[in-house]
Amino acid sequence: MVGREKFDAELKHVQQLLLEMSNTAIQTIDKAMDYLLANDIEGALTIINNDIHINRMEEEINDRVILLIAKQQPVATDLRRLMVLVKIAADMERIGDYAVNIAKETIRIGKDEHIAPIHLLDEMRVKTISMLEQTLTAFIKEDMDEAKAIAKLDDEVDEMYGHAIKTLLAVGVNEPAHLSQVTQLSFVCRYLERSADHATNMAERLLYLLKGRHYELNN
Repeated sequence: MVGREKFDAELKHVQQLLLEMSNTAIQTIDKAMDYLLANDIEGALTIINNDIHINRMEEEINDRVILLIAKQQPVATDLRRLMVLVKIAADMERIGDYAVNIAKETIRIGKDEHIAPIHLLDEMRVKTISMLEQTLTAFIKEDMDEAKAIAKLDDEVDEMYGHAIKTLLAVGVNEPAHLSQVTQLSFVCRYLERSADHATNMAERLLYLLKGRHYELNN
């Protein structure tokens, strides 16, 4: 019984670390978009410099999971939960990477005035952040219905992505002088779209945790 209590306590700690990491990653990509919209180069630099913090949190989660497996020899259901924690941590680390990529595009754009459809990226940001937060809530509550609803939000982000890219490409054709910024903002759209994909991945992992089988929510 003592061994089980120790395992549960350590598992709870790892889960708490994951929640902290997840909140940090979500806040980071949100801030990265704030800095992009404000042409804030100094803010963008802080995103890049602070990325190591998210990476270290992922490493700590991985290390603790490895120790739990080695020392506690968890049963199948516990092992499945530990593997899901590791995979979600990897998803969140990628969210942090996308925030860094957005910050780099912000620096490349510099103080240049944004071209017309910049508001489309902000709308994508709002939807993507909402999706990530909903996924995290579903994970905390272990709510299957909420996890399944993530796929619908992903479809919305995909539609917004397609519209934004078409609009940006049209600007590039009509105003060749803005082609460089069109490229940079197109990359930002892609980073937001990929972040939404990772939210769907995390929802699928939660369903696997709860049901013990793999689901593909994007199909």
